Amino acid sequence: MKGTAGENRRVTDQDLQPTGLSDAPGFFALVGPTAVGKTELALAVAERAGAEILSVDSQLVYRGMDIGTAKPSEAERARVPHHLIDLAEPSERYDARRYLADVSAAEEQLGSRGSRALYCGGTGFYLKALTHGLFEGPAADLAVREELASRAKELGSPALHAELKEIDARAAERIHPNDERRVVRGLEIWQQTGRTLSDWQREWRDESEAKSAGRSRCLIGLELETIELDRRIRARTTEMLDAGWVEEACAIRTGAGFGPTSKTALGYREVLAFADGDLTRTELEDQIVLRTRQFARKQRTWYRSYSDIEWIPAPLEGGPALERAVEKALQSFGW
Repeated sequence: MKGTAGENRRVTDQDLQPTGLSDAPGFFALVGPTAVGKTELALAVAERAGAEILSVDSQLVYRGMDIGTAKPSEAERARVPHHLIDLAEPSERYDARRYLADVSAAEEQLGSRGSRALYCGGTGFYLKALTHGLFEGPAADLAVREELASRAKELGSPALHAELKEIDARAAERIHPNDERRVVRGLEIWQQTGRTLSDWQREWRDESEAKSAGRSRCLIGLELETIELDRRIRARTTEMLDAGWVEEACAIRTGAGFGPTSKTALGYREVLAFADGDLTRTELEDQIVLRTRQFARKQRTWYRSYSDIEWIPAPLEGGPALERAVEKALQSFGW
């Protein structure tokens, strides 16, 4: 419904109610930056506890995007049932709201057979949606939005980003100058309500934290020294390219193609540039490694908003080190 400046809508309890495991007695998740080793530990923990794994990854939902997303293999999925994987075609739009609906369906399946749920993944926004719900903000004012979008087209998104920076420096720091949709939304909220996007989000965090205070949760985070994580990122990138990542991306492009959300998947843009002859293999690998390292830093920023993550060292190898991490996770989860 179209909103006006006099019809500002506050975030309600219903808006803030996360869908899925938030209604259950406990929420158990294994998190950490990309390439840290979450999958290996999650498989071992789930096998010992008789749990099933629910993905917290915004790219594993796409069918056919297997190599470039480091999707669990068929053998790994045979060891432990996985959910929230292969839910959409790459050409489809898939967002957090749809993810939460799929979470609810998966949780019903697990509940019907009395299975434990172990969430595992590195998409910070999906984790936030699971634990805090979705930030709604005031209802859209289409007239204001259209006017701002028209100005962005005329002046360029960076010009509007400069305006946003003057009124809401915190939001401007988080939003890229070329991210027109989010820049426009930030200015729209300001014009509509006289309050900044950061103010709305701060209120949302406070209310949702209070609402979820009585719900038990346990978050285990895997951490590694930066030099070792960087080494793993490069090694995994090389393995993925050798395994046919380029061919996978080209097959999707020549088929139904990438949609508005799948096209943002890490590394696919660079892989297609290589296929088009715009990058050498060395340049391709270096660019993907750089972007993956930057993404890992962004993930750490997301995790800093959680004061209750229990960080444990990621096993550097299998055997005793992995077993110690499994025992620690099981003890923390109370399984």
